[in-house]
Amino acid sequence: MSEGTMHRPAQRDQRRRTATVTTKRRRRALAALTGVPVLLLVAAGCSSDSGSGSGSGSGSADDAAKGTSTGAGETVSASPTVQAAAYQKLPEPCAVLTTKTLEDLVPKGVKSGKEGSSNDVSTRGSCSWTSLVNNGVKGSQFRWLNVSLLRFESTATRGSGNELAQAYYESQVEDAQSVAGAKNVASEPVAGAGDDATSVRYDLKKKEGSFRQQTVVVRAENVVVTLDYNGAGLAGEKTPSADSLAKAAAKAVKEAVAKVSSENGEGGAATPVPSNSPTGSASSSAKPSASSSKASAGSASTSPSSSASKKN
Repeated sequence: MSEGTMHRPAQRDQRRRTATVTTKRRRRALAALTGVPVLLLVAAGCSSDSGSGSGSGSGSADDAAKGTSTGAGETVSASPTVQAAAYQKLPEPCAVLTTKTLEDLVPKGVKSGKEGSSNDVSTRGSCSWTSLVNNGVKGSQFRWLNVSLLRFESTATRGSGNELAQAYYESQVEDAQSVAGAKNVASEPVAGAGDDATSVRYDLKKKEGSFRQQTVVVRAENVVVTLDYNGAGLAGEKTPSADSLAKAAAKAVKEAVAKVSSENGEGGAATPVPSNSPTGSASSSAKPSASSSKASAGSASTSPSSSASKKN
């Protein structure tokens, strides 16, 4: 065998070894290239998480303020509140006016106070007085006075006591302005009484005589005070002056409002009520009719004008 023939197997073995090494290198390279997209995807994912995490401090605060999701299936929602009612109780209705005031308005009826029925004295009450001054052959002077109190509680579903009281206050004023058969109807604000106050006056002709009516409605925080006062000259007696009745009614209603305030310690709670834990009371039920505060006392009164009906 020649020397050249001996070298051929060795060369073939060398070529095989070289090819084997080359193949292994190619496989390693391919394996390395195959792993690159995976690493890129992982890096991209980490980069995305890192980006959201870098703003997690301010983002979490923003999400909580807006009530949006903060991640991990957890949602933070805002907790709105309703301002608590300022006044939590009412004074005894027949004690809201002093003896001196009653002597001026109902001189012969100071002790005639009759309290109206109420299913919850902490939210509603009323009292009426009747006076008849007999002047002999000249006739007589008749007076009828009624004070009603209605307190509204704050609830998450219906709103604050002040808002509910405001709506009722407006309905009371509207009803006083729309009494059937009323003549010379006039309205004016009353200064120095509660948060909102309106006086409504009108004349009403009845078979017993000519009556002059004064209705003063006041909202003080979450309480509405309605004072009805009328007078008439009967059997030939002169009809009382509308101005004198209006002045007396305004003085009396301010006294009643002051009594509500003092009963609650010159104010009340101002702690917000969480919307998820509403408070309730009889006053937070369906809105009462505007004439309900007068009905209980008016039905017991002998005042002819108390039977005046409202317009439909």
